[in-house]
Amino acid sequence: MKMRCEMKFKTLMIIKAVVCASLGAFILIAPETLYSIFGVSLNLGGMIAAREYGAALIGNLMLTWIARNATESVARRAIIVDLCIYDAIGFVVFLAYQLTGALNPLGWLVVALYLFLAVAYGYFWVKSPNP
Repeated sequence: MKMRCEMKFKTLMIIKAVVCASLGAFILIAPETLYSIFGVSLNLGGMIAAREYGAALIGNLMLTWIARNATESVARRAIIVDLCIYDAIGFVVFLAYQLTGALNPLGWLVVALYLFLAVAYGYFWVKSPNP
């Protein structure tokens, strides 16, 4: 018997929605607290940028939650491509900060999370037929 371990699109979208809900809300409400966990202090400019990032995460939450049941379509493929590129860029950015020592060792969790999401959306990008 062959066992397959394949994530469903809906499951991935729910995982992304939960991550975006928890981190997005935390960053909007108390960015200095969350960033301090990773060894980063924020000045006023950093607070503004962090809250803008929190808003972007809430936007991703809305997209992933509403589109979690999307069937194969041009719109679903556009969502997959967008989220793959978004998470791939997040991976590169946080990996660079991690490698320069800007983040403490907990920063590797963020790097791993972005890598997981980028690879997972990349899988659906490659797997999905071009509508």
